[in-house]
Amino acid sequence: METDNATYTQIWDRVLIWIKPNLNDDSVYATFFQGSYIDRIEGNTIYAVANTGLAKEVLSKNYGELVSSAVLKTTGTNFKVVFMSEEERSQKAKIQEEEPVFFPDSRLNPNYTFANFVVGASNREAYQAALMIARNPGKLYSPLLIYSDSGLGKTHLLHAIGNSIHENKPNLNVLYTSAADFVDEYVRYARGDKDKDGNSLVSYFSKSVDVFLVDDIQFLVGKKGTMESFFVVFSKLYEQGKQIVITSDQHPNRLDGLDQRLKTRFIQGLTLAIIPPDLPTSEEILRSRIAQSGLNADDFDPDVFTFLAQHFSSSVRELEEALNRLLFYTVSICQVKHVTLDVAKDAVSGLLKEQGNQGKLCEARIISTVADYYNLSPSQLTGKIRTSQIALARHIAMYLMRTLMDDQYAKIGEAMGGRDHATVMSAVQKVEKSLRDDELLQKAVSELTLRLTK
Repeated sequence: METDNATYTQIWDRVLIWIKPNLNDDSVYATFFQGSYIDRIEGNTIYAVANTGLAKEVLSKNYGELVSSAVLKTTGTNFKVVFMSEEERSQKAKIQEEEPVFFPDSRLNPNYTFANFVVGASNREAYQAALMIARNPGKLYSPLLIYSDSGLGKTHLLHAIGNSIHENKPNLNVLYTSAADFVDEYVRYARGDKDKDGNSLVSYFSKSVDVFLVDDIQFLVGKKGTMESFFVVFSKLYEQGKQIVITSDQHPNRLDGLDQRLKTRFIQGLTLAIIPPDLPTSEEILRSRIAQSGLNADDFDPDVFTFLAQHFSSSVRELEEALNRLLFYTVSICQVKHVTLDVAKDAVSGLLKEQGNQGKLCEARIISTVADYYNLSPSQLTGKIRTSQIALARHIAMYLMRTLMDDQYAKIGEAMGGRDHATVMSAVQKVEKSLRDDELLQKAVSELTLRLTK
C-alpha cells in the first residue's frame, strides 16, 4: 500500500480516537499510546512506532487485540499491527536507505510464507524446525540444513523464514542468497570490492547480517576459494550467535568435493530431509493452490485431486505443472463450470504422454531436465534473464543438445528461445573449455547426461 505520511496520520488519529474511550484508563493511554504513529503500511501489515521500547512491549503483549479492533473499525480492513521502537525504526530506515554493494539483487519472495506451505508427513519436521527458528532466530538450531530433491519445498521454507522474521522482528537484517550468487560476490571480494564504509565481504557479514539464508549450497562444490571464504563467513556468524539456514539437494556428507570443514559445520546443527509428498499431502497441495488462484475446490470432483496426486507427486513443482495445465484447459479449451475426472484426464494427457516417453531424447526433455536440476523453470532457461546460475544452466542445455543429439547450432538456438548461431556456438565452446578443469561443472554434466540417457 503506497500512501503519504499525511494519510498515515489521519488513519492513526482515527484509531487513537476510537481506542481512548474504549480503554477506560487515561493514564495508560497517555503513557503508552500517546506519541505513537504509523511508520509504513506493507500489504496487510501496519508498522506502528511506539513512544518508547517499553511501550512497544506493553502494546504488543497487552493491547494487540484492542488495537486490531480499532484498526478494523476505522479502516474496514483487517490489518495486522506490528509495533516497533523508535530505535528499531531508525535502524530499519538506515538499512533501506543504503544502496547495498554486496548482494544488491538479493530479494525474498513475498509469496512464500508459512501460511501457504502445505504440511504433511513428508515435510513436517522441516516445517516445524523452520517455524521455530523464525520465532527465535539464533536461539535454537544454527545452522539448520534442509535437503531434498528439487521441487519439494525447501526454497519455500527458506523464504518463509525470512518473511516471518521481516514481519515480526523488523530490527533484524535478513540476507537471502543462492550459493551461485555467493560465488559471484566472492569474485568481487577477491577483486577487492568494498562497500561505502570500506567493509570487505567478511566484514559486511559480521556487521550487517543477523539471519543468513543460503539456497542450493551444492553449487559451492569444487570452488576452493569460494568455499574458504564461505567457511570464514560461516564461522564469524556462528561465533556471533547469528542464525544460519542452508538448503541442499542432498545430505552434506554426500556432497563430494565439499570442504570437509564445511561438512562438519553443516551437520553440527540440525539436518532434516524433505521427501516427495504422500497422496493426502499431494491432494491438499492441489486444493491449496486452487484456493490461492481464487477458485473453489468444490468445483472439482474429488477424484480429480486423487488422479493428479497419483500421477504427478514426485515433486510439488510437478503437481503445480499438472494443475496449471488443467486450469488452462478448462479456461481456454474446454470451458466447464465443474471439472470432472474425464476433463482432467484430457487436460493432462500430454503430460502423461511425456511421462511415458521419458526415454526418448529431445530438446524439450533436455531443457526440462536441466531446468529441474538447477531448480529453475523451462521458461527461465529459454528466456532473457542472465543471472550467473541461469546463464550457466542455459549454456549446459545447449552443450547437451550439441553433444547428445548432434543438433545443428541453428536448431539449438530455435529450441532455446530464438538465439542466433553465434550465441549457441559460443555457449557450447565455453562449456567445453570449462569442463577441462571445473570439477563442479564436470559433475553437473555427468549427472545430467546420466539422467537423460538412462
